[in-house]
Amino acid sequence: MCANQVSVSIIVPAYNAEDHLARSLPAIKKSDYPYYELIVVDDHSTDGTAETARKYADILISMRIKGAPGKARNKGADKGRGSILFYLDADVEISPDSISRIVKFLEENPDIGAVFGSYDDNPHCKDFFSQYKNLFHHFVHQNAKTEASTFWAGCGAIRKKVFLEAGGFPERYSSPAIEDVEMGYKLKEQAIEIRLVKELQVKHLKKWNFLNLLKTDIFQRAVPWARLSLEKGLPYDLNFKLSDRISGILACLTPISLIVIWWYVPCVFISIMFAGALFYMNRKLYRFYLLKKGWKFAILSVFLHWFYLFYSSITLISATGIFMVKKILSKWREAFIP
Repeated sequence: MCANQVSVSIIVPAYNAEDHLARSLPAIKKSDYPYYELIVVDDHSTDGTAETARKYADILISMRIKGAPGKARNKGADKGRGSILFYLDADVEISPDSISRIVKFLEENPDIGAVFGSYDDNPHCKDFFSQYKNLFHHFVHQNAKTEASTFWAGCGAIRKKVFLEAGGFPERYSSPAIEDVEMGYKLKEQAIEIRLVKELQVKHLKKWNFLNLLKTDIFQRAVPWARLSLEKGLPYDLNFKLSDRISGILACLTPISLIVIWWYVPCVFISIMFAGALFYMNRKLYRFYLLKKGWKFAILSVFLHWFYLFYSSITLISATGIFMVKKILSKWREAFIP
């Protein structure tokens, strides 16, 4: 790195990511921006993550015990010498101009404290679930507001000064969850502006299947979101826009109305109305799937998306209720039990 140039510390937390790093780290080395250092934080992996990272990283940090991405990202920041901290997931492949695009944007917008991008519309894995999930992420980010209220560490950069003043990522999550979203809340509380740069797109290498999709959406998204919503509220951004909230309600009401048909046949018209409204509110997403992958893929995606809205909404509501009860009981114990 040159002293009179903007320097970037690229921080990649990795856990059992040997195969992904074999693609993601060489892509970083092909960057057209030379003033960076590459820091890989091996989160106590049991595979060849450390050996693979050592071939490319300028700094390799090996965690003695598994600490999850939030802690790993903070450890990387401690070692980073750059004025910009560029966070990347281990299963993300950047383009040659990704770093220079970030540097240019932050140089031209000195009031912006953090930026993030999105997955591209050409996911690495070609199976249905991987294409569905990654294209969904791409669509949501590409149709979100550029003045963001959250942050995404899969491909996101923060000025180091801003990062330190915010206190870094929360370390209360024992597995990958929404630590980057909570980081975004911390930045907004300090009046730090965050921008979604839609041109900053990276390729996702992860292979999704039905089970890990459910696990992620429920236990690593909806449940921690419920806890955070009680503390901070939910943003009207990304997949929490008003239309998304209404879609979640419709996705819950539609199957209920279908069940009621067994006792009250005219309820079929209500079911059709709910389903029609749900389809209409998400028509742009379904049209996107249609144009990208064709009719068969789009039809399957509609039903999977409805199911996603259903189980995510049910989980969010249920978990919020449970956390509220626990909070009330905790206050009751403090007040009445010596």
